[in-house]
Parts: sequence; structure tokens; C-alpha cells
Amino acid sequence: MNRSVVTIHYTLRDPQARLLDTSEGGEPISYLEGSGQIIEGLEEQLRGAAVGLKQRVEVPAAKAYGLRDEAQVQRVPRSVLPVEGELKVGDRFQAGEDRFAPVVLVVKIEGDEVLLDANHPLAGVDLTFDVEIVAVRPATDEELSHGHPHGQDGQCGC
Repeated sequence: MNRSVVTIHYTLRDPQARLLDTSEGGEPISYLEGSGQIIEGLEEQLRGAAVGLKQRVEVPAAKAYGLRDEAQVQRVPRSVLPVEGELKVGDRFQAGEDRFAPVVLVVKIEGDEVLLDANHPLAGVDLTFDVEIVAVRPATDEELSHGHPHGQDGQCGC
């Protein structure tokens, strides 16, 4: 399969049509097809799209940030958390030093125990994207080996 670098403008909304994110008024985003840089359900529906296409894309939660997983909600002792100072409900932090450690949400604090939720904030949410394809070009060998698109001039800022 020949892979492309696709550049899009997008507006993201939740099921209540609330604006969650947009590139409008800013720079469009670029992604390398098949590299996992955008959610699966969006990439599937944009595969092979032509420049200039404007499309509304409905992405079910399972193909977006996944379904909520209650096993990702856990009660832990405050003493094991990698957080210094005051901790409040609503705080988010990375639950470990590994760069792949999950970001968790403090849901509840009960004495010396803290209820943490490691689900993505959009887990379980169906999403709607309004997308405009701005550019499509073949990926370079260097982009394919690096697994991400490079800038307009082909230079890698990595």
C-alpha cells in the first residue's frame, strides 16, 4: 500500500454538538496514514479522500477513544501517588515516570485513599468531525521510516 501524508482542517463535537476542538483559525494538522496519529474511525473514513473534500464523519466511541472500562477506575493509597503537595478532585497527572504511563483523573478523595480514573476523557463518547482535506501527497521514505510526517520543506524537527 502506498501511504500518504494527509493534511486536514477539522472541527470536533460531542453528541450534544458541543465544540471539543478545532483547527479552524489555526494551522491544519497533517498525519501519516496508517501510523495511528489520528483515531482509527476517522482515518478509516478519510482513507483515499481527495483534496477539497468537505465531509461530516461520525465516529462511534469504540473506534474513537474506546469504550469506558471500569477496570481503569481504581482506589489507591495517597502515599503511592507520584504527586507532591495538595491533591484535589479533578486533578490530572501521569501515574508513573514511564512516558507511556497513563494520565489519571482524581475522581474522589476519602481520607488516605484516592479514586483514580485512567480512562481517556473521551472514552465512551461518540464523536462528530467536520473535516476538510487540505492536501494529500505521497509519504517520503524518511517519513515512512520515522512513522510521522515532516514539515512542508520535508525537514524533520525530531
